[in-house]
Amino acid sequence: MNAKAPRSTILAVANQKGGVAKTTSVASIGAALAERGQKVLLVDLDPQACLTFSLGIDPEDLELSVHHVLTKGTAVDEVIIETEDGVDLLPATIELARAEADLLTRTGREHVLRGVMEDLAASGTHYDWVLLDCPPSLGVLTVAALTAANGVLIPLQCETLSHRGVGQLLDTVHDVRRFTNRDLAVWGVLPTLYDGRTNHARAVLDTISETYDLEVVEPPIPKTIKFAEAPAAGRSILATSRSSKGAQAYRDVAGFLLDRAAR
Repeated sequence: MNAKAPRSTILAVANQKGGVAKTTSVASIGAALAERGQKVLLVDLDPQACLTFSLGIDPEDLELSVHHVLTKGTAVDEVIIETEDGVDLLPATIELARAEADLLTRTGREHVLRGVMEDLAASGTHYDWVLLDCPPSLGVLTVAALTAANGVLIPLQCETLSHRGVGQLLDTVHDVRRFTNRDLAVWGVLPTLYDGRTNHARAVLDTISETYDLEVVEPPIPKTIKFAEAPAAGRSILATSRSSKGAQAYRDVAGFLLDRAAR
């Protein structure tokens, strides 16, 4: 009798507010998990294709992308590409903006990404982790990501305004649990762009866990120019600035996620 293949842990990284270091977090956590010997697939679900670009791939050069997988039925393993950071990528292009409209009229659109993940597993390709970089909206693609995921991680800038959107995201998570994925768990809030020198940042961090009764993932990701330099090199901060505080913080977050997945 065949032993059952281990299942992937699928984690959606979502916040409908832009500018909260969502893409940086996906690239850096992916690289940190790969450093620990995990096989990792990153999925770029943002039509702006920032994740694709930040891993050294020019979206303009791509013939095939996640758009073709979601709307044209292209086999997912034809589209996945290897990156220098030791993670595989299902890339995006601007065409993905059309996918929202294409999927809107489709029956079962919420399940389209879950189907892709099931096809990938059935093809014999196994990943320990699949990280879904959601677009900055609560549209079809984000709901499809939440429907496919085991958990959701919410990156949050340590500023008062940035947590106004968390309530809306949690409402969407609640709906997804009711209708399309009852097993979806909120894994916590990841504080980003954190300046520990300011009382304001610390106060925001304290109120987040109280307001939403969510686990705050430690350590907070520090604000540093090193993060801006990494995408220009087409690598994650773990490659461009290995011993920086930012790289170390993401290694610690990867450790937290491995522990959380084992629970």
